Amino acid sequence: MAPLVVLIAVTALARLAGLVGVDWLDSWPHAARLGLAAMFLLTASAHFTEPRRTHLIAMVPPALPNPAALVTLTGVLEIAGAIGLLVPSTAKIAAACLAALLVAMFPANIRAARAGGGIKTMPLPLRALVQLAFIGTCAVVVF
Repeated sequence: MAPLVVLIAVTALARLAGLVGVDWLDSWPHAARLGLAAMFLLTASAHFTEPRRTHLIAMVPPALPNPAALVTLTGVLEIAGAIGLLVPSTAKIAAACLAALLVAMFPANIRAARAGGGIKTMPLPLRALVQLAFIGTCAVVVF
């Protein structure tokens, strides 16, 4: 739930700054870029710190090779995407790539929810709705 709170809070604060005179933040897509960047930096931190890293490794489907390397890779991709969101010339492609990454990683959430493993922060139906909110926010940036 913390990533959703960060996304909403940072986006709202950025948008508020836009309303009181920070011209660049005077749009929802720009505010959403900051919110997404903060959220992805938060989620990326779990890929490198214990005990969350161990839980993420446990979520990787067994058919995939080298779960630890995949968790590291997805963490690096989240950091790269967060940085890309902050660069005007790469923001749209970064948001599209992050949306694709969210879709690609969702089967791990499904598997973890069914098996009772991994990071247990919320039930699967709620997790799916939150994931859709993240993807929808990426779409706000892209379009």
